[in-house]
Amino acid sequence: MKKLLAATLFLFLIISAKAQQINPLLVKDDLPSQQKWVDSIYGNMSLQEKVGQLFMAVKFSSDSRSKKDVIKDYIENQYIGGVIFSKGGPQRQAKLGNEYQELSDIPLFYAMDAEWGLAMRLDSTYAFPWNMTLGAIKDDKIVEKVGKRVGEHVKRMGMHINFGPVVDINTNPKNPIIGNRSFGEDKLNVTQKAMAFMKGMQSAGIMANAKHFPGHGDTATDSHETLPTIDFTKHRLDSIELYPYRQLIQEGLSSVMVAHLNVPSLEERYGYPSSISENIVTNILKGELGFNGLIFTDALNMKGASNFKEPGEIDLAAFLAGNDVLLISENIPKAHNLMVKAFRDGIITEERLAHSVKKILYAKYKLGLNKYKPIVTENLVEDLNSAWDDALYEEAMENALTVVKNQDNVLPIKDLQKKKIAYINFGDDSGKTFLNELRKYADVDWVKAKGLDDYVKKLKNYNYVIIGFHRSNENPWKSFEFTEKELVWIYEIARTNKVILDVFTRPYALLDLKTTTNFEGIICSYQNSEVSQELSAQLIFGAREAKGQLPVSIGEEFAVHTSIETKSLKRLQYGTPESVGVSSEKLKKIDTLARTGLWGGMMPGAQILVARKGKVIYNKTFGHHTQQKKNSVKYDDIYDVASLTKILATVPMIMELVDRKVITMDTKLSEMLPEYKNSNKGHITLQEMLSHVARLKAWIPFYTHTLDTVTKRPSEKYYKKNPNEEFNIKVAEGLYMRRDYKDSIYEIIRKSDLRSSKGYKYSDLPYYLLKKFLEEFYGSPLELLVQRDYYESLGANYTTFNPLSKFTKADIVPTEDDSYFRMQKVHGNVHDQGAAMIGGVGGHAGLFSNSNDIAKLMQLYLWKGFYGGKRYFNPETLDMFNACYYCEDNVRRGVGFDKPQLGESGPTCGCVSMTSFGHSGFTGTFTWADPEEEIVYVFLSNRTYPSADNRKLIGSNLRSNIQEAIYDAITNEEGPTNLTIQE
Repeated sequence: MKKLLAATLFLFLIISAKAQQINPLLVKDDLPSQQKWVDSIYGNMSLQEKVGQLFMAVKFSSDSRSKKDVIKDYIENQYIGGVIFSKGGPQRQAKLGNEYQELSDIPLFYAMDAEWGLAMRLDSTYAFPWNMTLGAIKDDKIVEKVGKRVGEHVKRMGMHINFGPVVDINTNPKNPIIGNRSFGEDKLNVTQKAMAFMKGMQSAGIMANAKHFPGHGDTATDSHETLPTIDFTKHRLDSIELYPYRQLIQEGLSSVMVAHLNVPSLEERYGYPSSISENIVTNILKGELGFNGLIFTDALNMKGASNFKEPGEIDLAAFLAGNDVLLISENIPKAHNLMVKAFRDGIITEERLAHSVKKILYAKYKLGLNKYKPIVTENLVEDLNSAWDDALYEEAMENALTVVKNQDNVLPIKDLQKKKIAYINFGDDSGKTFLNELRKYADVDWVKAKGLDDYVKKLKNYNYVIIGFHRSNENPWKSFEFTEKELVWIYEIARTNKVILDVFTRPYALLDLKTTTNFEGIICSYQNSEVSQELSAQLIFGAREAKGQLPVSIGEEFAVHTSIETKSLKRLQYGTPESVGVSSEKLKKIDTLARTGLWGGMMPGAQILVARKGKVIYNKTFGHHTQQKKNSVKYDDIYDVASLTKILATVPMIMELVDRKVITMDTKLSEMLPEYKNSNKGHITLQEMLSHVARLKAWIPFYTHTLDTVTKRPSEKYYKKNPNEEFNIKVAEGLYMRRDYKDSIYEIIRKSDLRSSKGYKYSDLPYYLLKKFLEEFYGSPLELLVQRDYYESLGANYTTFNPLSKFTKADIVPTEDDSYFRMQKVHGNVHDQGAAMIGGVGGHAGLFSNSNDIAKLMQLYLWKGFYGGKRYFNPETLDMFNACYYCEDNVRRGVGFDKPQLGESGPTCGCVSMTSFGHSGFTGTFTWADPEEEIVYVFLSNRTYPSADNRKLIGSNLRSNIQEAIYDAITNEEGPTNLTIQE
C-alpha cells in the first residue's frame, strides 16, 4: 500500500511539474498556496459571483464625475471580475481603481490597452515608440527593455494585464487598424520582437496579451466598424499568422485575445466572428497550439456579428467557444442573467464554468491580488514620466532610424565648408524641431515658396535639399500619405537638386512615390516625435549612425529588412542625461544656481551647456540681454567670449603649426617675429609665453594714450566719427581710429619692459604677438584663417569676429555701457579695448560665439584633434599643450590652457581631474573639458553689463559651483530605479 501511495505521489509530482512548465498561470514556487487560495475563493462563491468573474467592463476614466458610474453597479450586482481602463489621467484612474477594489469582495483584474506605455511625453507623444518602429530595431534586447518599462508603467498604475503586444503580421499596407501597431511583415522578426516585448513586460509582473488571434494583419477594413474577412487557407494561416503564437506560447505567454474576424477556412458559419468560434478558440488555440493561459475575447460590442439579435447571446456563444474572459459586453446585466440561466438550464456545465473561473483566480493570485494593496497615488505622475523613460525612448528611436537609400554616400553630410543646405517641410507639421536640430550642425535655410516654380528658383544654388515629410504623431492611426501636389513638387525638386528625403511617419508613405531615382538619400524615421526629429537630424550630419532595418517591404524597390548602415563622423550628439550616466534630477541644481545668479545681480542672463561622452545633455538659457528685460536670452544668441578667444582661435592655429612641425615648444619669439631679435623678448619661447612665465606685463592700457587729456574722451588726433582712408579702424559705432596707430600698439609691446621677478603672471601680450606671427606666416588675417581651418568645417556657424557683419544686434548680447573710452553701449563690437583698437580681432579677445559652438571646439580637444570626420591635429599635439610644465614652480597653467588649481583656490570646483583644462573670460565666460569624465562645460554671460565694475559673479564662485553640481550629478547608472509598485 505504501509503495502504491509513493508511486501515485511521484506521478502527481511529475504531472504537476509538467503543468507548471506549460501553464503560465501557475506560481512555480508557491503552487500549494496558490491552489489552496483558488479553491477557497471558488468554494465560497455563489453562482452569480462565478459568472460575474467572466466579465470585464470598460471604464473611461475621463468621464465626467457627474455621470453615473455604472462600474460600481456592475461590481455590486453582477460581481464582475475586472475593469478595463481607457482615456483617463493617472490620478483619476488610480483613485477609481482604489474605489472599485473597496467595493468588490473578490479582487478585481485591471487591464489597459497600453501598448506604448502610459506616460505622455512633453511633445504629446506616447512614452515609447509604436510597434512598427520597434520592428525596425535589430537589437531585441532594446525591445525587451521597452517591454519591461511598459510593464513597470502598467504595474505602477495598479494594472495587472496589458493588452499587448500585437503579434499580427502586417502584410497589408492599407490595414486601417493594425499598421503601426504591428512589428512588421516578416514572421520571424515579428515573433522575435513580440517575444522580447512579452518577456520584458512579464518580468515586471504584468500579464502580456498576444493579439489578435488568429491574425489581423492582412485586412483593409476596420474591425470596430465591420467584420473583416481573412480569406486564407488553413495552410497559409498556420505557416504565417499562427507562427508567432506557437513560439510565444512555448515561452510562457500569459494570455491571448481572440480577434473579431471572419475566417472562412477556420469557421464555416457566415458572419460568425473568430471570437465566438469553438474551432478557432478551443480546437486550434487550446488544442493544436496547447495554450493554457487566459483567453480574452476582443470587444464583444463590435459590429458585424449578424447571427445574434438579443443582448448576451454573443457573450454566451463566446464562452461556449472556449474564451475565459468576456470583454466589453454590449449589456453586462442582461448577459450575466443569460449566462446564469444557461448554467441552470445545463447549457453551461459546472466543469466548464469552474475551468474558466479558476483560471481567472489562478491568474489573480499570480499577480498578487491575494494580497491586494491600494494603488499608491503619491508621485504617480512623476513615476510615469521619469527621465529613464526619456533615455530609453531615445535609445529605441536611435536604433530604429533606417536609411533605405544612400546614393554616392550622401549620408552623412561631410565637409561642411561652403555647403549651402536648404530645408523644406511637407505634411501637416512644420518640422520646426527637425530644423532647429539641423541648425546645430550647419547653416540650414528654411526655404518656403508658394508654388513649384518659386521653389525651383529659390533652390537653384543649394548643394543639398533636405525634405522633411512630417505627419501627425498624435496616435498610430493618423493619416500618413503624401498629397498629389506634394508628390509633383517633390519629384521636380529631386530632379533639379541633390535631395535627402526624411519620412517621419510609417514607411508605407514611400509607396506613394512612383520612382525614387532622383533621390540621393531616403531615411525612414517612423514617427514625428520631437526625439525622432532630433535624432534624425543628428544622423544626417553623422553624429548618430543609421542602425535600423525596414520592418515591411516598400514595393519592389525596398525589400523588408532593407538596411543601409552609416558610420559616425564624431560630431556632438544631443540627448538625455541618463543615457550617459548623469542624473537629470540632480542637474536641476544648475537651474537653481543660475537663477540665484540672476537674482543676485551677478549677470543679466546666461547660456549654460553640459556635454558628457560626446553628447549634449544640458543646454539652457537664463535671463535677458540686459537688466531692462526686453530680450530673453536664446540658444543662438552670441556673446563676447573675451579671453576664451585664446583657446578657441589662437591656440588651435598654433597647435596646427606645432603639429606640422613648423614650430616647436622651444621656438623663440625672435624666430617667429624677426623684429624681436634684438629686443628684450627675443629669447622667450613659445612654451614660456603660453604658460605665462615669460615675465611679460599682464596688459597695457593702450587706449589711455589716445584720450584727450582734458575731456578724457577719445582725442580727435586719433579718432573720427566717420571712416575715411586714414581713419578706417572701427573701434565702436561712430568711432574710427587712425590706421597707423595699430603699428604703435605693436611697437609699445616690443619696447615694453619685462617684469623683474620671475614666475607666473597671466598676460594678454603673447596673443598680440602670436596673432601677428600667424597673419604674417599665412599672409591672411586671423579671422579668415580660423574660419577656414576650424569654424566652417566644425559647423561653428555662430562663431565669428566682428559679428555685426553677419548678425543683427538682436542676436548679440551687449557687454558694457562704456563711460571711460567709447562713451556708448558696447554692442556687437569687442569689449576688450586693445582688441578693439586693432580692428576687433585680437589673438586674446574679440571672438563672439554661443555655448553650442564652443562645445564643438572643446569636444574637438577631448577627441584629441578629431571631429566631424576630419583630423585637425594629432593626439600627441593636444597632450603637449595640455601639460603643466611649471607645476614644480607652483604654476598651474598648461600651454595656452588653464588647468586646475594646485592649491585651495583656482578656476575650478576642485572636483575635476588634473588632466582637465579650459579657460575663463573677463566678460563672464568660462569653459572647461575633462578627459577622464568626458565632460564639456560652457558658461556664457555678460556680467560686465552695464558695468565691468560688477564683480559679483567672480566673487560668488557661481561658475565653479555649477561645475560642482555637474560632477555631483554623475551616477554612471545604466537603468532606472524601481518604481513604487505593489508586489
